[in-house]
Amino acid sequence: MNPGTDDTARLAVGTALDPDFIIDLTLSVDASLAWRIDFSDESVRWNRGLDALLGAPDLPEHEVRERLREAVSPMFPAARNAPAGEDFELERRFPGPDDHHPRWVRFRARTYDTGSSTGLFGVASDVTEQREARQALADLADRYRLLVDLSPEAIAVHQHGHVVYVNSAYLRFFRASSTAEVLGRPITDFVHPDSVPGLWSRIRSLTTPGATSEPAEAVLLRFDGTTVTVESVSVRTTWEGEPAYQVIMRDITAQKAADAALRYQAALVSHVTDAIIATDSGGVVTSWNPAAEAIYGHPAGEAIGRDVSELIGARLDLDEVMRAGGVVRAMHRRKDGAKLTVRVSAASMDTGYVLMCSDETAQRRAERYFATVVASLEEGVLVVTPDGRIESANPAALGILDLPSDEVVGRRAPLAALFDEEGRALREEEYPLTVTRLSGTPQNSRLLRIRRGDGSDVWLSMSCRPLNPDSDPPHAVVTSFSDNTERRTIAERLKYDATHDALTGLANRSVVVSVLAEALGESYRNEIAVLFIDLDKFKVINDSLGHGVGDQVLRVVGRRLHGGVRATDLVGRLGGDEFVVVSRDIADASEARALATHLRATLVEPIKLEGRELHIDASIGIVMAAPTDRRSAEDLIRDADVAMYQAKTTGRGRYEFFDVTLRERMQRRLRLEQELREAVRLNVLWVAYQPVVALPGGETVGVEALLRWEQPHLGVVSPVEFIPLAEESDLISAIGIQTLRTTTVEMAWQRQLHGVDFDLAVNLSARQLDDPDLLVTVQHALHSAKLPPSALCLEITESALMRDPLLAAKKLDSLRSAGVRVAIDDFGTGYASLSQLLRLPVDILKIDQSFVADLGESPDATGIVSGIIAMAHAVGLTVVAEGVENERQRDVLSRLGCDQAQGHFFGRPGSPADIFYQSGQK
Repeated sequence: MNPGTDDTARLAVGTALDPDFIIDLTLSVDASLAWRIDFSDESVRWNRGLDALLGAPDLPEHEVRERLREAVSPMFPAARNAPAGEDFELERRFPGPDDHHPRWVRFRARTYDTGSSTGLFGVASDVTEQREARQALADLADRYRLLVDLSPEAIAVHQHGHVVYVNSAYLRFFRASSTAEVLGRPITDFVHPDSVPGLWSRIRSLTTPGATSEPAEAVLLRFDGTTVTVESVSVRTTWEGEPAYQVIMRDITAQKAADAALRYQAALVSHVTDAIIATDSGGVVTSWNPAAEAIYGHPAGEAIGRDVSELIGARLDLDEVMRAGGVVRAMHRRKDGAKLTVRVSAASMDTGYVLMCSDETAQRRAERYFATVVASLEEGVLVVTPDGRIESANPAALGILDLPSDEVVGRRAPLAALFDEEGRALREEEYPLTVTRLSGTPQNSRLLRIRRGDGSDVWLSMSCRPLNPDSDPPHAVVTSFSDNTERRTIAERLKYDATHDALTGLANRSVVVSVLAEALGESYRNEIAVLFIDLDKFKVINDSLGHGVGDQVLRVVGRRLHGGVRATDLVGRLGGDEFVVVSRDIADASEARALATHLRATLVEPIKLEGRELHIDASIGIVMAAPTDRRSAEDLIRDADVAMYQAKTTGRGRYEFFDVTLRERMQRRLRLEQELREAVRLNVLWVAYQPVVALPGGETVGVEALLRWEQPHLGVVSPVEFIPLAEESDLISAIGIQTLRTTTVEMAWQRQLHGVDFDLAVNLSARQLDDPDLLVTVQHALHSAKLPPSALCLEITESALMRDPLLAAKKLDSLRSAGVRVAIDDFGTGYASLSQLLRLPVDILKIDQSFVADLGESPDATGIVSGIIAMAHAVGLTVVAEGVENERQRDVLSRLGCDQAQGHFFGRPGSPADIFYQSGQK
């Protein structure tokens, strides 16, 4: 045969390789040429054009053969000993069009073994451009790294919160002696705590590669303990193939200092309340600040360039002011003619003057208004002289104290005894007025109780300030106070409401957490027990008798719990039907166990309400906190809740102690549920199919659809783990509908494609059986897929059917009336009896694999299975055995007359293509 050919398929004849693989191999790269080397006869064959690809066009065949053998010879040692189907790949260099541009060729091959011959079948393709592109990319990366290393700005790269690269400027910037001091450390080690939140905020905003943050200021920490203010920009990048962040930093300390100085000077002039006016030596205005505009009414644009005397409405001789010491008081006028009382301060500057004009008009007016304002205040005001006598009192003060003016003014303060919030009588030196008068220290909003002459008490919010803080003590003092009695009463009620459950009067969650945290913080303490109590069947009472009765039950439970603990224990209600008990000084777990038993016994006693006798129980989770326990109060409550949930799931009406494995299971369970919701939303659950065969012949008659889930982070999640999660949540219905639609469409297509009449078995959960729209959902799926109803079998577990046999029978009747067959799944694991089976409209009984496992080895197992088959046949049911793993089990089942079987012996669950293709070949 001519070794050079254009027909790749012909070249592959005799290799026993999958045709699909040959097509994929030749199409995997552009312009690929196939070749084949047979190890048995050392023959070599190839597509035409391979000589040009190997750098020697128009070579004689024997030279092409030798060049090809030499090129792929590195594969030979391993390939000769490799099994069929092993893949090999290498790249070799060959002469190109000229000496400066060599050609790189990639050889990909797979071993074959026909029984009579072995060898390699492969393709060769020109990868010169790809290789040159990789080299160019590497060169570009080297140039970029050189630019970064030599950049005058500090640059760092951090990944997973730790520094992985810094340039030389970074070391100088942070005053580090070497990269060893920096690399591997958390990035936050070099960031001031005040700047850390901003750092993480910018990092979180960079969600895509190449994303860049806006320039932002940050304060960094140097190795010598100093700080530096920088402007930084963060860029999302990659480091060793994983996401990372590059930060470029520029020192702006000097710039900020200069900017601050300029802003301060400008703000000083712009925001002072005094008019600042600059003039030349002749009195012509050269600068006029906003305060001057406000005081005199002349805009700056109008004032600059005019004589200052004209603008202030009075003659101003600046030389005379300077001779008078630089400060004078004068009467000026605004632009509108209003009079102003002004204090003028002048200073010479360069070739002119700077004037500061303070408007004292308002001050004088305020002095007149002060007495009127104080007299109209609802707040009491007393002015006390340095020797402690009351100089004045406004009407509000007289009303609050319930005293006439002549019994107040002129008398020494205080006028009555004062008490603090705890009810302790203050000594006179502790009175706010006395403290301020003798020390000058202001007293702000002190809440005190004063007893008036008639014996009544008034709560006062009192503040005291020295009238002249700059003077030496004793000081004259102004004391203000307001009647806070009503507000105090309301606050006490609000405080109670904020710390107690409104329904039961027990401590609420915040108090429980606070008290528990305080107990945990005690230096010397014994063990603490936290009991998390959740009522069983309380929802039934609420739903059937109403929330009014439910509230009464909760009040009774609260009273019983409170009466069932020690005086030092705390009982709280967290919400709903959840309560908690915090018990200090517990000797050991046995004492906590005894307390839980006692509380349960108290709660199970009948509750008589409105002529009814109600019964409840409780599930209790217990967590113990030893003196060395470092968990927080919230942690303990959470762990007790986890233990309570375990008590509920294992039977209710019991208690469980917490251990770490419970928390880990709950955390995994919570994460699984969250991931499962996302998986359902994204439709990433997939269906595997397991063949069901007829006995004894073994021909495939149907498949069972089995749900599978491969989570990117958790790996393959077993249905045993995620199906119960779906059943407990609202996900099982969505999953069931999704599975039913997917499998019916797949089955209809595969039946048509392969010309087979396989039946489809789909599992139905207990929640789906309760769905009133189940029949409509099934009919819609069958109609949409164009699958005959007789081809669908819905499998329901024995335990699901036995929850409510009558309701189940109605649902199954409606399904069978629509032409769908029904199977009892996992028979033998529940509690169904023969009489119950006779009343259920089913077609198929599936024996649980636990009975099949010992067939042929255990006479008991054989007898049980024989009895099940006989019982099912007696009522006209088809029998399917699950979990058949070996030939022995198959033979026993065939001998016993079992109709069908499934299990790994006949085929593992697989993709539709695998299952239906294999079945179609049989």
